[in-house]
Amino acid sequence: MDHAYAIEKLTYFLDDLRAHLAHIDAAVADNGVDWPDWPQELAIDLVRARRIAEAYTPDTLSELHQYDSNSLGYWQLVRRDITEAFGLAKSEDEISAFLRPASPSLTAEAMHSWVWEPAAPLWAAEAHQDAVLTAARTVNRRLQQKLSRHDVGDKELCQQSFAPTSPTPGKPRLRFEGDRTTPTWRARQEGAMHVSAGAFLGIRNLAAHEETVTWTEQEALEYLAAFSVVARWIEECSVETAP
Repeated sequence: MDHAYAIEKLTYFLDDLRAHLAHIDAAVADNGVDWPDWPQELAIDLVRARRIAEAYTPDTLSELHQYDSNSLGYWQLVRRDITEAFGLAKSEDEISAFLRPASPSLTAEAMHSWVWEPAAPLWAAEAHQDAVLTAARTVNRRLQQKLSRHDVGDKELCQQSFAPTSPTPGKPRLRFEGDRTTPTWRARQEGAMHVSAGAFLGIRNLAAHEETVTWTEQEALEYLAAFSVVARWIEECSVETAP
């Protein structure tokens, strides 16, 4: 809902209504003052104001039919209900935020040290693309060091190291703990294989080969989090070599 639109239109309406009520008050207070004519333009604007108000309170002005349309009571009721709608429009965002369930926050400092420590200085300089790229390269170097492999690229190394197949000479594997005969263990291995390779293909390659990316700060933070997950998997796994 466009609360700014509602605030704008209701503000204009209440200003005009205030002027009309001032004329009625003057007529009530002084018998020599004529009762104001039926306010045609105000009545037309009331149609829009009422529709807006009903969006906030569906039963707005439900009692209005009980009054003569040019009576003081009629327009006092209009003022009461439209003012309430105006207040709801002004405070709706604040109230919604207050009532919204608390959501967890993604804290960069809590990411894996292989990711945030190299990325932090670049992030502080608002070089988010470079921060993500540096984090990805650090994770790759850590993977190379853990497996003592420097012969293939990051994507291939992830695919080979997390593969559930047995290691071969010169191609060790990373292994999660657990019963390797279960579908769950195999699914975890294959998932790590695809996610880690995908992070380098879909994130690192873009950061490395595009001069400028259109990532928002939130998107860049989420990409750092992806590499934080990969880093934790690499550190968690044990290395299995061929006999």
